[in-house]
Amino acid sequence: MIELAVWNLTIPVGVPATVIDTPELVGGYQSDYFKSSDEMIRFWAPVNGTTTEDAIYPRSELRETYGDGSLHNWTYPSADNFLRAALEMDQVPSTGKVVIGQIHAYKSTSPMLKLEYQYKTTSQTGNIVAKYRKNPDSTPQVITIASGIKLNERFTYSIHLSPGGMLSVTTYGKTWSNSVDSTWKAHPLYFKAGVYPQDNSGYETEAGAATFYRLEVEHRTQ
Repeated sequence: MIELAVWNLTIPVGVPATVIDTPELVGGYQSDYFKSSDEMIRFWAPVNGTTTEDAIYPRSELRETYGDGSLHNWTYPSADNFLRAALEMDQVPSTGKVVIGQIHAYKSTSPMLKLEYQYKTTSQTGNIVAKYRKNPDSTPQVITIASGIKLNERFTYSIHLSPGGMLSVTTYGKTWSNSVDSTWKAHPLYFKAGVYPQDNSGYETEAGAATFYRLEVEHRTQ
């Protein structure tokens, strides 16, 4: 069972986009954009959906919270921080790009990490790409971690940010790691997961969609 009591949900409806708070999510919220059961969660976000403030793309995406719905932000030196998922990509927009996991920075438009599935029509497979900021003001580095992942093929990913500032991503049998700059230490961070299509042009039938079979966060203190 995927624990929903540590998340809220943004869906691409309303202006700005609507946030479903944690108690409502735990209470059994279902919609076209988010369907959950004991075994899985399915996210769907059409390219013509609405966006959050300061964003240009729609999303159906979870964001870390506490059980009462208040936002859960953390600084990386305080714990070993993990986001783990098992999922399959069901649909991609015409750009082929969908963000499936993030380490975001509170009150910032510049996340530390975006983990992105990038589908290539020529090979009919996708790459898993990390877009990583060494420090809060840097331009993202783009690193291809794994390739050859088909639509509807189940795979896993794990994101780990250690108290010492080592960031690693493991997916599809491959691992990438790098240290973050100490200027990130004071920045409140939080995990996100779901589908965040990197596309905002087209009809409602064009969308990002994924089914998650496992999704968990852990902040492991010594």
